[in-house]
Amino acid sequence: MSDRLSVFKTYKLYVGGKFPRSESGRVYEVTDSKGKWLANAPLSSRKDARDAVVAARKAFGGWSGATAYNRGQILYRIAEMLEGRRDQFVREVADAEGLSKAKAAVQVDAAIDRWVWYAGWTDKIAQVVGGGNPVAGPFFNLSTPEPTGVVTVIAPQESSFLGLVSVVAPVIATGNTVIVIASEKSPLPALSLGEVLATSDLPGGVVNVLSGRTAEIATPLAAHQDVNAIDLAGADDVLAKELEIAAADNLKRVRRPQPVDFSADPGTDRLTFFLETKTVWHPTGSLGASGSSY
Repeated sequence: MSDRLSVFKTYKLYVGGKFPRSESGRVYEVTDSKGKWLANAPLSSRKDARDAVVAARKAFGGWSGATAYNRGQILYRIAEMLEGRRDQFVREVADAEGLSKAKAAVQVDAAIDRWVWYAGWTDKIAQVVGGGNPVAGPFFNLSTPEPTGVVTVIAPQESSFLGLVSVVAPVIATGNTVIVIASEKSPLPALSLGEVLATSDLPGGVVNVLSGRTAEIATPLAAHQDVNAIDLAGADDVLAKELEIAAADNLKRVRRPQPVDFSADPGTDRLTFFLETKTVWHPTGSLGASGSSY
């Protein structure tokens, strides 16, 4: 028998719960740390970015309206599905970041655990940042956190999987929908994550994954009027400044890039950053001139 030819994987974008090719049909070569060819990744266009915004906005109502407990169940399901595909992600992370299989396994395990971490926070964060406020008057005054809306996330360039999960999971845990711009040089783990999300009960459009030239995709998203916030985690100083200026046009909430040790305890900072606080006043129900109330 002749030698068998390997079947190479075709990586696609993940937009609106589906796996389209780039609208332009363009691809670019992805190589490992030693320059060895790994795959061709889709080269997203401005049209792909606009399609992702439409998908994220469409999904926002249902996702933000879901119970926090239900969102936690879905995030935990993502961890379950990742555990079943652990070997694949270990291989992809090792190739992407030039790590040994053992070190890549540590990164993947930490990423899976991070989904579990944020799954546990979905129905608790409201108690941490919300609550009743003491006021001088016959009123109940309650503050509750609500999701900001559609968030663009520029994934970290070096930490192709753990860093990616660390910036995406907290955004959706609090009810936002997200457009992820994968690491330009190491997009394969992010594109494979889309396959996991599609089989994890996560509604289509909650997470949308784009790959390609970071500046080319991020610029129209930063200026897009239907994007409410942007996380510049993976942008360099020059690009971050340009995107922050573009984001000011519709007063987007902007999280500036800063050094992060993704292996450390993530805390609640990223959970709370993309939340807005709504305060409600309600009469206590005073009865009569005597001032008695219930």
